[in-house]
Amino acid sequence: MNSPINILVTGANGQLGNCIRNASRGSADNYIFTDVAELDITDAEAVAGMVRDNNINLIVNCAAYTNVDKAEDDADFAEKLNAGAVRNLAEAIKAADGTLIHISTDYVFGGSQGNTPRTESEPANPTGVYGLTKLHGEQAISEVGCKSLIFRTAWLYSEYGKNFVKTMLSLTASKSALNVVFDQCGTPTYAQDLADAIVSIISGRKFEGNEGIYHYSNEGVCSWYDFTKAIAAIAGNTACDIRPCHSDEFPSKVIRPAYSVLDKTKFKNTFNLKVPYYVDSLKTCIKNLKENEA
Repeated sequence: MNSPINILVTGANGQLGNCIRNASRGSADNYIFTDVAELDITDAEAVAGMVRDNNINLIVNCAAYTNVDKAEDDADFAEKLNAGAVRNLAEAIKAADGTLIHISTDYVFGGSQGNTPRTESEPANPTGVYGLTKLHGEQAISEVGCKSLIFRTAWLYSEYGKNFVKTMLSLTASKSALNVVFDQCGTPTYAQDLADAIVSIISGRKFEGNEGIYHYSNEGVCSWYDFTKAIAAIAGNTACDIRPCHSDEFPSKVIRPAYSVLDKTKFKNTFNLKVPYYVDSLKTCIKNLKENEA
């Protein structure tokens, strides 16, 4: 039986943070959940004090600036939260001889590099501020040299906050027709699946000796169009005519990754955890959302 450890979760009111709350219920470890009201992670002294005063052994950083389009006009704050704050967390946990689990993104890859799933060893080449600042966060962890596991994920959705699934549930229920891009492919990730995996890794102490970068999304591949079709079909929103369209029909300041499917081989081999198929997890999430409405 492992001795209980103290775990600090930042960004706890976001999608993944809320899902970690769910996953950690009943855990023998002591989870401390904070968001900006409890802890400003851009304040290095506040972070150091939190880690020191609570004898934190491990940090799970779920906090991030995630508005991809807005980041183009708010680069300084995106850098402060996605890189500067990450450096603060890394330095504080290094001083405590603990471990940092940090959540990163498929957006560290950008442009068109063919249609082969991305591996952890592939060079990063972000095309926008969001991806660049998230890459800077990864680099800050490396520079500080704390013990760390970085999980890159993609297309995150859940029952919490604003996300693509909840938006499309609303639109396909209320609109007669909808255009959705078909030329960007990736894998949707149910935040609860990622949260369950993280808590399992922590409770089994599998973070010890397995430092490095890992890719995690659900299994499968789809475009945003395919994803929307699946959402509507599962929800029974069959009256909406969902039509495929090109990305350039939705002008954006950001060039989004055209193919950002993540190769999860390293994750599965290291942690021996089964990764659910995206459609199965999507059904679970939509079922939960409908039950919450009732």
